[in-house]
Amino acid sequence: MSNPAAAEAAQAVVQHLMEHDAFSQWMGVEVLEAAVGRSVLRMAVRADMVNGFGTLHGGVLFAFADSAFAFSTNAGGFLSVAVDCSISFPVAVRPGDVLTATAVEQSTTNRLAFCEVNVTNQDAVTVGYFRGTVYRTTRPHVVGQSMAQSTTSSKTQAIGQSTAELRNRVHDAE
Repeated sequence: MSNPAAAEAAQAVVQHLMEHDAFSQWMGVEVLEAAVGRSVLRMAVRADMVNGFGTLHGGVLFAFADSAFAFSTNAGGFLSVAVDCSISFPVAVRPGDVLTATAVEQSTTNRLAFCEVNVTNQDAVTVGYFRGTVYRTTRPHVVGQSMAQSTTSSKTQAIGQSTAELRNRVHDAE
């Protein structure tokens, strides 16, 4: 049974992340699906993405899979940051290929989530297999606010709380 409110919130979070993700925009990433614990992205490989061998640079394929990973693990509404990621490159990718990255959370707890991302080409051949772990914070995403604004606001609150705690400790010690 699906939850329409959760689906709508997941889409809003992913749209917000995409709007603030200059690198995913540079890659030409298109969000095909955004749901809690799942995302599907597409991108076309351009000539300016290849390495000296004429194939897609591994860093670009990693970044594409990482974007799908980030969208799927953050779609639940809480800031989730990668702590471990790896990728395998079983098949070379060439300019003109159209890639699809499908990210699915495999397991999740209150603090950790484990995700697999399968990247395929236009012929449904797996060209990348990405595995990642995120740390889930308790900080909700604030749609409509940049991460810099949100982080600054959180840091300011944390500094204010820390200062008040320190003041209380000093006062208690006197």
